[in-house]
Amino acid sequence: MLTAQQHTSDLQHSRNNLQSISADTEKWRAVVERDESKDGLFVFGVRSTGIYCKPSCPARHPNPEQVTFFSRPDEAEGSGFRACKRCRPRDERSSTKTELVQRICTYIEANLDGRLTLENLSRQADLSPFHFQRTFKRVLGISPREYVEARRLEKVKRSLTNGETVTNSLYEAGFTSKSRLYEKNTQLGVSPGILRRGGQGLRINYTIVDSRIGRVLLAATERGACAVCMGASDEAVEAALREGYYAADLHRDDEGMKRWAGALRSYFDGHEFPRELPLDLQATAFQWKVWREIQSIPYGQTATYSNIAKSLGAPHATRAVARACATNPVAIVIPCHRVVGKDGSLRGYAWGVKRKKTLLSLENKAQSDLTSV
Repeated sequence: MLTAQQHTSDLQHSRNNLQSISADTEKWRAVVERDESKDGLFVFGVRSTGIYCKPSCPARHPNPEQVTFFSRPDEAEGSGFRACKRCRPRDERSSTKTELVQRICTYIEANLDGRLTLENLSRQADLSPFHFQRTFKRVLGISPREYVEARRLEKVKRSLTNGETVTNSLYEAGFTSKSRLYEKNTQLGVSPGILRRGGQGLRINYTIVDSRIGRVLLAATERGACAVCMGASDEAVEAALREGYYAADLHRDDEGMKRWAGALRSYFDGHEFPRELPLDLQATAFQWKVWREIQSIPYGQTATYSNIAKSLGAPHATRAVARACATNPVAIVIPCHRVVGKDGSLRGYAWGVKRKKTLLSLENKAQSDLTSV
């Protein structure tokens, strides 16, 4: 017959077993989901290989029956397991999903002229094609294919700008034919031949208005706005435009661009810049996503780089968002001045932080005046 003490002991033992099973179930779920937030809380050993890993290890999942959990790397090594060379569970700076994707991006950059299929890239990451694509898109917000094509377009653009022929540029960047390159004209903005010559043969009209931040130039092709430049004088903003389109046919046309000039003046009078005006920009798929998100920020309000990254489904792409802001060629039209740091700091701005502060103050005052009426 069990004594009361034995009965209590057995109950406690059973309770501990249930808690252990529950905890192990949660840990296994973290391993299956490769949950980076659980890194440092425990490690798991695989008896069939004698290796222990952190929860977010990108290696293929073992059979759960072969898995045992440890609170610390020391416990795993004390039980005869050795550290995984891929996830480096002892290294606090060990690889994360972001670092894995960065490694693949570096591989892509070095092999743009090669065969960069989903199967080949997932093999480089040592993941299944499905899991690799999901991980890549979660980190950067675009698919591996979209990233490859964007990098190839950027390489073509650099080559053309440096005077290389269209044929050499497209093959060095990994395009298999001219038709494949010309299919991407909407992202190049202008034809590759025109781009190669710094806008040679391209007519660009522009207008200049005065404002609280100095002289503002807005330039447009027949397809839409292509540049906004800010400076202290007409000469300064015209020089900035020529830097990007040094061989284009540039014309100041205040009369023909009354609509554009009117939109700018209306903005500085306290109104939102009209979003329906057409754009003619060279951009990657990710840049377009960021710019569209920026255009959705209400007048008089701000958003952080990290919040934009999260809204695009790529919470780790904060730096990529910042880069998209920095390369925005049509400030105000795409109001990148509304993007601030997580702590509210203004960070950088292509036309100077002082102008960014002035633009935000202008919008805040106009919004305050509107609500007080």
